[in-house]
Amino acid sequence: MLFIYGAMNINVGDNKMELNGRDDLKRPLLEPSDSVCVTIPEPVDKLEKKRTVMFKIGNIKCASCVTSIESVLGEINGVESVSVSPIHGHVAIEYVPKLVNPKLIKETIEDAGFPVKEFSEQQIAVCRLRIKGMACTSCSESLERALKFLDGVKKAVVGLALEEAKVHFDPNITDSDRIIEAIEDAGFGADLISSGNEANKVHLKLEGVSSVEDMNTIKSYLESAIGVNHVEMDLEEKRATVNYDPDFTGPRSIIEAVQEVAHGSYKASLYIPPRQRETEQHHEINNNRNQFLLSCLFSVPLFIFSMVLPVLPPFGDWLEYKIYNMFTVGLLLRWVLCTPVQFIVGRRFYKGSYHALRLKSANMDVLVAMGTNAAYFYSVYVAIKSLSSDTFKGQDFFETSAMLISFILLGKYLEVLAKEKTSDALAKLTDLAPDSACLLILDDDGNVVSEVAISTQLIQRNDIIKIIPGEKVPVDGIVIDGQSYVNESMITGEAQPIAKKPGDKVIGGTMNENGCLLVKATHVGSETALSQIVQLVEAAQLASAPIQKIADRISRFFVPAIVLTAFITWLGWLIPGVIGIYPKHWIPKGMDKFELALQFGISVLVVACPCALGLATPTAVMVATGKGASLGVLIKGGNALEKAHKVKAIVFDKTGTLTVGKPEVVNVMLFSSVSMEDFCDVAIAAEANSQHPIAKAFLEHARKLRQKIESNRQSNNQHVTEAKDFEVHPGTGVSGKVGDKMVLVGNKRLMQTYNVTVGPEIEGYISEHEQQARTCVLVSIDGKIAGAFAVTDPVKPEAKNVILYLHSMGISSIMVTGDNWATATAIAKEVGIEKVIAEMDPIGKADRIKDLQMRGLTVAMVGDGINDSPALVAADVGMAIGAGTDVAIEAADIVLIKSNLEDVVTAIDLSRKTISRIWLNYVWALGYNILGVPVAAGILYPFTGVRLPPWLAGACMAASSLSVVCSSLLLQSYRKSWVFQDTKRGHSHCSKST
Repeated sequence: MLFIYGAMNINVGDNKMELNGRDDLKRPLLEPSDSVCVTIPEPVDKLEKKRTVMFKIGNIKCASCVTSIESVLGEINGVESVSVSPIHGHVAIEYVPKLVNPKLIKETIEDAGFPVKEFSEQQIAVCRLRIKGMACTSCSESLERALKFLDGVKKAVVGLALEEAKVHFDPNITDSDRIIEAIEDAGFGADLISSGNEANKVHLKLEGVSSVEDMNTIKSYLESAIGVNHVEMDLEEKRATVNYDPDFTGPRSIIEAVQEVAHGSYKASLYIPPRQRETEQHHEINNNRNQFLLSCLFSVPLFIFSMVLPVLPPFGDWLEYKIYNMFTVGLLLRWVLCTPVQFIVGRRFYKGSYHALRLKSANMDVLVAMGTNAAYFYSVYVAIKSLSSDTFKGQDFFETSAMLISFILLGKYLEVLAKEKTSDALAKLTDLAPDSACLLILDDDGNVVSEVAISTQLIQRNDIIKIIPGEKVPVDGIVIDGQSYVNESMITGEAQPIAKKPGDKVIGGTMNENGCLLVKATHVGSETALSQIVQLVEAAQLASAPIQKIADRISRFFVPAIVLTAFITWLGWLIPGVIGIYPKHWIPKGMDKFELALQFGISVLVVACPCALGLATPTAVMVATGKGASLGVLIKGGNALEKAHKVKAIVFDKTGTLTVGKPEVVNVMLFSSVSMEDFCDVAIAAEANSQHPIAKAFLEHARKLRQKIESNRQSNNQHVTEAKDFEVHPGTGVSGKVGDKMVLVGNKRLMQTYNVTVGPEIEGYISEHEQQARTCVLVSIDGKIAGAFAVTDPVKPEAKNVILYLHSMGISSIMVTGDNWATATAIAKEVGIEKVIAEMDPIGKADRIKDLQMRGLTVAMVGDGINDSPALVAADVGMAIGAGTDVAIEAADIVLIKSNLEDVVTAIDLSRKTISRIWLNYVWALGYNILGVPVAAGILYPFTGVRLPPWLAGACMAASSLSVVCSSLLLQSYRKSWVFQDTKRGHSHCSKST
């Protein structure tokens, strides 16, 4: 009989199956659960989760102060424990969030007479939200302000083009529901995309669930399971959402756990929710299309009755038939047809205006509402006056109001269609992962028992996956059997397929070309490289560029300025008309002075477009970051894009950046009586814990050399003592004790630091190899140099052409390395770098970058290792080689996925093209407004007789936003700048294609 006590460790007989281990793969995918006795743990709701908050407080002078604090806090319901440190002035309080919050605790301490100097909240949660109803920069700015005013919100970023918001908040004070309420109060719609820890989540469809008790039973069982972090239940949809830690459990284990509850009464299966982004985009497109078609249903007949039929004799006479006084059939029809467009279809503009004005802001909706209201209500006045007078003759503008709304809705519809294309690159990345995979079930000896086709989302860490030719790799992993070529171009941009053999890594989403591979899953879910790229690109698209501040500043006074301009235009035409300054023949037939002035005023209101300004930057950044990701260049937001286009100097690290990063030992020399065997043993022990590429190269060489010595002796004694007191000396080497010997492994500077003598023979050895661009590493035992080894690291084949191309772009190249001057100079000469800074530690690299910045240069740093992180952070733009360390990639602004130096050129060239496109967008948006407003105000009318009717002005406004989005979409046609070598002629050429 199988007993389960709140966890998912399973015992079958005497054999224990560990989760996510080899034995876990032997079980069938969904094991039958007959004869299962289940012990349901106590529901976690009864065991209140506790949190801890820390304060730094003042005026603690003695033990009685401590007692006072503990006393007042102890009286608060929900405070579990209080720990006060009078020496440091700290207090730590453990509390139950459902009963009390940190704000109340803080106020209680202050009421007791102890000022709270620092309020250290332990948890900051993050949620992402889809925002509906944003039209321009004013909308995103007003929403950001509304969110920041919400109690508990620490940071809020709203992306206009992405139509998303990312909010950092204190979960003790507020939650995602309150944030959504605040957004809706501000006049926008909001849907939760993600909240809390979204690292690993599985959605389940439940069967056999019919009541709240069933849901609570499953929830309690899952929450008590090892590795499960959070469970959300939806009784109406009969679904569960489970956050889990992949180190301890996985989707299949969670499904099995549900099916083991209550003797298998419940069933669970994977549920894949529809992609929210695509669903929302399609909904928005359909909504805008339907709104436009509905307006056309009334506007087209209205246009016919206003503009077409009156000039046709039989119809014109019928429309001019007077129902009562001067109130005609045509006027009645126009009024009836216009009203639904004004108040039903145009309701969105009223709603948007109300919320904008309530937040002391003004946006496009305000302009449209004012313009259409002016036209509509003046027309209503004309209609009422016609009813009450038998002599009044006035021109109504009902068709102006309706046509204006219709053209604006057409523009919005075309705009959302275009904006959908801006996220195409991100959608393509998301689609790379296959839907299913072939899981191998193994027996006790590791032999394949069966194959099961499962969803990719059910793959767990350490699963063995079979990938046949033509199939995509489902998750990141390591090849354990088989050989093949894998096409990684969709991830890295590398055109040539890469050979894979046992021990090589494969990336999820890449294509297996010609051989069968068995892959052990190492990264699943959101941990895969593909998921990380998608997350990085999404974050980059949400982050605004500094250049966006131009639009933000303009938008603050744009709408009020346009309203004032429209009013001045109206007065500017009305007063001269009344006084008689301009001739009467300027006034069109059927109009009077007031109506002509009103038309000019309405045209000014609706021709101005703040939307185009607001979309100029975010749409370009969205397209550029997505395009960069498809080319193997991950740009972390608009800030990195903007800085990269200003770069005038690039600092390159040597090892792993300009060089291949796979050093090889080419020579080993002994300088003492120590045997080669002992020399290898000591050096292996000292270098074993080092992560430096040179250390890894020597370890590999020394172990092979050691094996060769042992095989010649026909013995197998390879035990190596582990180094104690191991210490890394950045930029110089490592040290440690091997047995009773003090061992140093590093360059000449390390030896000088420890006063180890470097004799003439050793100096000669170093000089000879450094002139050949080799790095010499010395090994000292107990203060005497025992030997040395020379390492070479070949230069990347594209390095020379990249440096040449950067020079043609007006960018100087500098090499900064921790290596010696002779080797550094030789490498620099080979690749064409003139300025070299050698023998630098990590802090020294950062200092050299700061020196360059002090000269007024915008500096980029390209590196790959942990020792490059300070320099990457110090640089204006940090570029990390994708094959480098996680620390370097985290510190960088731009990540070059495939470790190709040509992508340095791509990153800078793409940034320059993007910023140029943004400025072009601004020129177009501002130029349109600068030219459009005077024309709408009638500046050409006295000379040419040309005026811009309000409905045509509205069409122009809609076209301006569409043109800016289409301009940004042209970045999708960007092609890499490329560098090649003409081997026949023996010299380099640089070419560029955009």
